[in-house]
Amino acid sequence: MSARPLWQSAPVEIDRLETLRALLARGDALGGVRLQDLDLHAVQEQLLSRTDVTDLVVLGGRLTPALTLHLIQHGAIVFPTDPKAPVEVYRARLYTPDELYAGLSGPLGYAGTPDALAYAWTLDRRSGRDAYVTMLRAIHDESMSDTLDDVLEGLPVVGVMGGHEAQRGSRVYVAAARLGHALAEGGCVVATGGGPGAMEAANLGAYAATRTDLVAAVGALAQMPSYRSDIGAWATAGLNVRDQLGRRPDSDALGGAALRTVGIPTWFYGHEPPNVFGQGIAKYFSNALREDGLLARCTAGTVVLPGAAGTVQEIFQGATRLYYERMAGAGGRLPPLVLVGRRHWEDVLPAWPLVTTLAGGRAMADVVHLVDSVDEAVAILLP
Repeated sequence: MSARPLWQSAPVEIDRLETLRALLARGDALGGVRLQDLDLHAVQEQLLSRTDVTDLVVLGGRLTPALTLHLIQHGAIVFPTDPKAPVEVYRARLYTPDELYAGLSGPLGYAGTPDALAYAWTLDRRSGRDAYVTMLRAIHDESMSDTLDDVLEGLPVVGVMGGHEAQRGSRVYVAAARLGHALAEGGCVVATGGGPGAMEAANLGAYAATRTDLVAAVGALAQMPSYRSDIGAWATAGLNVRDQLGRRPDSDALGGAALRTVGIPTWFYGHEPPNVFGQGIAKYFSNALREDGLLARCTAGTVVLPGAAGTVQEIFQGATRLYYERMAGAGGRLPPLVLVGRRHWEDVLPAWPLVTTLAGGRAMADVVHLVDSVDEAVAILLP
């Protein structure tokens, strides 16, 4: 029997140097291997001795001109790092708050951070129709999705959706924080859109070890209630509170059981800064990929707090998945979709009547709920 063509073989993705070292030590074939965001200086001599590199793909990382030339001459594909890109587009791990806010205390303040520079990159009209820049952003977002899959695989994830305008210390903020804490204590990973407001509150609640710690954190954050007047001061207050709570390991260093919360924001809404309470942050350039990816990973349910246009969009993206039973888990069970705030979802923004109309006669009818409190939502999600 003839060997299968390379294009029919599943590629091997390697984003850890120790994994590559082990492969080289075994003498395994390099064809079909994808090396993502690796510093190859330490294994240069081993790679220079190999010529079986057809269909090896090197995505970014760090390697010498000599190694680059050798690999290309023997059939490998090398995607170079673009020094003009404000973020590493081939990165193989989620962001941490410290990475996104690096340089916050410098002379430019928030404007000099990688987060702000990446947002400015999206607004640059010169790159708006640049196919190369579009490709770089697409590769970045695919890398985020791959990493999220690795980090969240097999974990019960509950999404908490809600408006970005909820101010720190407000009733809505406190309720979202209590919700996040209860879900994390119940063994769920709390995933949010990663921004301010109710999203920050839910991430904060999941991050805090105790209710006492959470109450103190909310009180401290309330001294800087909104990001709108000064993003730098808002983020600094969050980082200070996070450090007072005690730093949890970031997602890149975790086993699954220790992960409590992640944020999934987007530079499409770059005027909304990311909150600092996710143990990992998967930030996207494409809001469409980010929205769909967030909801698709809410395997244990979704809670929707009062919000506006973006939150309404999330309700119906989630409802569509339930309608077509694309979220069925073990035994074919669908995860709950819980809307919190009867007046808001029946009268102010009447999404609930549409949800129940869609649910009529379908399996999703048993898993959509409208409640008035986060305690009721927790009771549904953690029976």
